Amino acid sequence: MRFAICAAKPEDCKDIERMIMELAVYEKMPDQVKISYKELERDGFGPNPFYHCLIAEVPEEHKSKDGHTKVGYALFFYTYSTWKGRTVYMEDLYVMPEYRGKGIGKALMATVAKVARESQCVRLQLSVLDWNKPSLDFYLAKGAEDLTAKEGWHFLRFHGIALDNLAGEAP
Repeated sequence: MRFAICAAKPEDCKDIERMIMELAVYEKMPDQVKISYKELERDGFGPNPFYHCLIAEVPEEHKSKDGHTKVGYALFFYTYSTWKGRTVYMEDLYVMPEYRGKGIGKALMATVAKVARESQCVRLQLSVLDWNKPSLDFYLAKGAEDLTAKEGWHFLRFHGIALDNLAGEAP
């Protein structure tokens, strides 16, 4: 199947929002999604974007049963390791179920890796739910290291009241 990988544009944000929700349903957390295409437009396409996104698109003749030609995305951003330097964090990698197994996910992830290398990044990091064995196996087969198993890292988050309380402790 033919497909193209390209940088997302502001007009893609409604499709990105749709696929974010599809991913959240797959991950059994649709109630956690609070973002809309408007925030995606603001945060990804302003003068200082908080994220970058790639879109996978198929030709019109291969559109989905619901009429979509945008069938996958990879959303990523730059971060920094005080031990290693420039890093890319891939927040999401998603391909609509009917398009999986056709090389689209691999192409999206490889393009993120290419962007990382072109930006002199030394690593690509991501997280995956512990029950998502198909995705974990996919990443491991591509050469990813499971840092939870190898180094014992825990991925932590402050949000909501905990973030407010912590910010309130600042001098």
